[in-house]
Amino acid sequence: MPLGRFPPLVLLLLVASLPASAQDRVVPTSPAQLTLSYAPVVKRVAPAVVNVYAAKVVENRNPLLDDPIFRRFFGNPGAPREQLQRSLGSGVVVDPSGLVVTNNHVIEGADQVKVSLADKREFEAEIVLKDARSDLAVLRIGDKREKFAAIDLGDSDALQVGDVVLALGNPFGVGQTVTHGIVSAVARTQIGITDYQFFIQTDAAINPGNSGGALVGLDGRLVGINTAIFSRSGGSQGIGFAIPVNMVRGVIASAQGGSNVVRRPWLGAKLQAVTPEIAEGLGLKRPAGALVASISAKSPAAHAGLKTGDLIVSIDGQPVDDPNAFDYRIATKALGGQAQLGVVRAGRETKVAIALQAAPESPREEIVIRARSPLLGAKVANLSPALAEELRLDSTSEGVAVVDIANGSVAQSLGFQKGDVVVAVNNEQIASTSDLERVVAKPSRLWRVTISRGGQQISVVFGG
Repeated sequence: MPLGRFPPLVLLLLVASLPASAQDRVVPTSPAQLTLSYAPVVKRVAPAVVNVYAAKVVENRNPLLDDPIFRRFFGNPGAPREQLQRSLGSGVVVDPSGLVVTNNHVIEGADQVKVSLADKREFEAEIVLKDARSDLAVLRIGDKREKFAAIDLGDSDALQVGDVVLALGNPFGVGQTVTHGIVSAVARTQIGITDYQFFIQTDAAINPGNSGGALVGLDGRLVGINTAIFSRSGGSQGIGFAIPVNMVRGVIASAQGGSNVVRRPWLGAKLQAVTPEIAEGLGLKRPAGALVASISAKSPAAHAGLKTGDLIVSIDGQPVDDPNAFDYRIATKALGGQAQLGVVRAGRETKVAIALQAAPESPREEIVIRARSPLLGAKVANLSPALAEELRLDSTSEGVAVVDIANGSVAQSLGFQKGDVVVAVNNEQIASTSDLERVVAKPSRLWRVTISRGGQQISVVFGG
């Protein structure tokens, strides 16, 4: 029988018989209900959604000037001209004192950042914190005395596929725009956008300029920060991704506490995904969980008694389907206290309590290689468990890691990458940045460089 033919009493009884979680989400039962509006929600949250304008000065240099033959015949026609490069994004006021959350890629490298409110007021913004691993950044506007309209934070773990959500931002710079859709997925882990692969997927229209904007539920609470789209045309094709607000909370808390970095709990173990073959060998019904491949000495994992071959299937009752899901779950935990891991060992599930501690840090002694060598233009630092965690390297790694590569540098042209670990140069072992700086300062006709990348050692010879 069509739903509209049921008497009201029968409908009431049907709804009452549904599970509690289904009672919270009611299917429209009349045409009148379809005329309901999202306007009250938008009116509530729109004042907290802002436009973010970032600008940086770049050199507009003629590449021919790098050619000595060109300079010999034509001279140097002047210094490189500077050009102002602008980018546009969105942001969300999350604290009445003037804290604004946006995407790190919106303001990365910016020399100047401005924030425009929904009421057309503009403010110079101070960059309080940048967290490249989560692609989040926190800005501050005002003088802390003025109070701004701020959005309330929701619970992204409470989202279900099919829930209605609204996306607010400034797509293509046309001004504040609202789109709506549903939650298409709640745990997308193979996207490749940030280090923490755990995203809300939605079909609410998200376009360039929406980055850093708000994804809100119908209760007006923030559930995510819009970050990226999957598109073949550059415009919205109904596949957008947002960083869950439960990840955003930790970044906001760090900024409110006066820190310019985000410190997160550290497991101290290398995890690997469970393939169908591994699942069959372990007697699992399905390939799910995070398999412990190795454990660092003196790490929280070692102190908790985790063993190689253990299968982590949950953390504090939340299921863990793969290593990315575990990384996200532990990253949303506050430092201090313990978390309970559900672990399958020898076919039986047990509970393991793990301390929520940050990875130990040591002086990085960062330097930029300026000597004429294959590593010219690379920024390097001494490895520590904290830096290894940040670069997603094995926590047992030691030596000197490449943390950045200058655009157009020799190191970039020769294929060096962020995360490479320099093992040796010209057969001299490299244990610290001072070692590397000393070795590359010696002129050489041939350079033999050995690096570790992806668990493999690579040796390459370059001409001097």
